[in-house]
Amino acid sequence: MFIASDEKGKHINALEKEPKKQDYYCPACGTSVRLRKGKNVRTHFAHTSIKQCDYYYENESLEHLENKVALFNWAQNDALVEMEYPIQELKQIADILINKQLAIEVQCSPLSSKLLQERSNGYRNSGIQVLWLLGEKLWLKERLTKLQRDFLYFSHNMGFYLWELDHKRQVLRLKYLLHQDLKGKLHYQLKEFSYGKGNLLEILRSPYQQQALITFSVEQDRKICHYIQKQLYYQNPYWMKKQAQAYLRGKNLLNSKPQDWYPQVRPIENGHFCQISQNLNDYYRNFRAYYERYPKKQQQKLYPPAFYQHYFSKNMVK
Repeated sequence: MFIASDEKGKHINALEKEPKKQDYYCPACGTSVRLRKGKNVRTHFAHTSIKQCDYYYENESLEHLENKVALFNWAQNDALVEMEYPIQELKQIADILINKQLAIEVQCSPLSSKLLQERSNGYRNSGIQVLWLLGEKLWLKERLTKLQRDFLYFSHNMGFYLWELDHKRQVLRLKYLLHQDLKGKLHYQLKEFSYGKGNLLEILRSPYQQQALITFSVEQDRKICHYIQKQLYYQNPYWMKKQAQAYLRGKNLLNSKPQDWYPQVRPIENGHFCQISQNLNDYYRNFRAYYERYPKKQQQKLYPPAFYQHYFSKNMVK
């Protein structure tokens, strides 16, 4: 944290001037905090005991602090920005609050889905939009974890997406049009924005802005049936459930052919989403219907949700 209170209750911002050696307190909970500084760390404050504070859930890492400063300085160029803004009714501290309407949370370490849900709902119930930006430990790899799923957002222009922060390279990353193949491997597109360049608020709004059609192609796995047979042999719970569903339809996955699985790359499966409130049933329905209309090919072309919606609304008019 960069803001603390002195003995007189005056707020001291470690980013604005070098704090004196004296007693400091958390401006939210009132408990004691320590002044920390050194050659390899930016001057900041840290709780003596984080367990006594209902507002802060952990003392912040160097990565968290540096990303927070970079975003704060970046956003100041074009908006009203407040750092470490306390929301008393929620007992939460917004890392950065932009124009009193958008909370930016820098998340560099894992947290429980329950806590993430509570904090996200708290913001939304107070009329504040929240965007979670992920540090290195939470970056997407080959497969989507349950926690990463809870950080997903959705727009008709960019499908499923999330934000990552790379303080070493000084870039904000947008990973979008997220899809998964039948093996669970992720497929997506990527945009990077250098810290301090452009309007941060406009960049964060970009998934909802009008833009040129984005597409990319993925190959179909010719050996997908062998993979599924192997998963059933080892009684993989996911594929055993799929097999049970197939039995109810009078089918057996062991008898399937590669073309039966087209398209192999699909949107993130429907279910609970922590950050997404809109109903996505039309998207899933339009996605399936589109590929059913076309011959099965070895190469599958993927589009944003708006494309499938426009395609079927246009053809229904005809």
